[in-house]
Amino acid sequence: MKPFTEEDVEFYIQNKVEQRHHLVSKTVDEVQKIIQQLTAEISYRDTRFQAISNSGVHNENFRVLAPSHFLITVPLRGLTGYREHQVRHWRYYTVHGAKLLSPVRDPEELQQWLEVEQFSKSLQQWHETEVNIEGDLVPAKVLAIFRELMEKSITSCNLSSKVSILESFSSVVKVAVETPDSQVEVELVPTVEIPTCWPERARWPRCFKRWPSQEKVQCVKLFGFNLLARSNYHWQLGFSRAERMLLEGIDEDGGCRMKCFRVMRQMKEDVWCTGNKPILTTYHLQMVLFWTCEKYPRTKDWRCFREGFLRMVQKLHKCVSQHFLKHYFVRGTNLLKYANTSDLDLVAGKLTDFLENPVLCLD
Repeated sequence: MKPFTEEDVEFYIQNKVEQRHHLVSKTVDEVQKIIQQLTAEISYRDTRFQAISNSGVHNENFRVLAPSHFLITVPLRGLTGYREHQVRHWRYYTVHGAKLLSPVRDPEELQQWLEVEQFSKSLQQWHETEVNIEGDLVPAKVLAIFRELMEKSITSCNLSSKVSILESFSSVVKVAVETPDSQVEVELVPTVEIPTCWPERARWPRCFKRWPSQEKVQCVKLFGFNLLARSNYHWQLGFSRAERMLLEGIDEDGGCRMKCFRVMRQMKEDVWCTGNKPILTTYHLQMVLFWTCEKYPRTKDWRCFREGFLRMVQKLHKCVSQHFLKHYFVRGTNLLKYANTSDLDLVAGKLTDFLENPVLCLD
């Protein structure tokens, strides 16, 4: 451990942060080639699933949650012309189509039902009972088809030695991918991309906020949102394109926001929250970045790395200590709601120690 000085920060970035970027980029390339091959085969078997592109670490379908834990969205075809649905009604069915006496629970803040009639154009396959119950597109059914296609594609692509489907307590599809350096866990998520509108649930930006600028807000909203199949009944709202646009040019005023974020991410992975499947992911840290930028919108707030970095870590510490981290676009959502509180408390303790004696792990 070394004192927290400007020279040490630069040394840390060159020897830790840049090294991580190189290794993760290499892993993303290797995983991407395999998943691209598999999704191309899946798309050949069922045109509703679109093959992902092979465009490196900046692929918008890829989210690196941790160096060996990825989330990849697989776009769904044949659903266009989306519109919001205002009428609320109860659902009395299981994912297998059986009748229930009491209704299925309502979706949470970051979730919604999805009816095929919400699209002005839809392929006939989306109306079939294999994915549709009473007009609803059911994520669990879509995932079941996708899992079966994945199993067949692994075999037909001769990738059984490199890819294996992981058992899960839920309907999500996760695979283990063997790379020359490590094993990577990948969650593959069938996703309806909706680039044409902004969801009503995302009441953003808040009033009288100076960050981001109004011009940036309008640009971000133009990228719309996604609906991800990650549960049995409800589709999860996602904002990967909007988040990417919000990050683009974030330091065009000469600030050090991304520098602070990258060092915080590295410290999280090396010291505060280690392991292959950490309780805090890069996505959580990205939310902390957005909230901190909104609270400190001025250029002068981001001239000094030490001050900006410690503000960001203090925000992270507050969220972890309170077991509460709001989603930046859908603020009623707590992203730590289902996290193990004991694990969060352990991380909070490490963050407390760091803030009392801020030093970077240079070993």
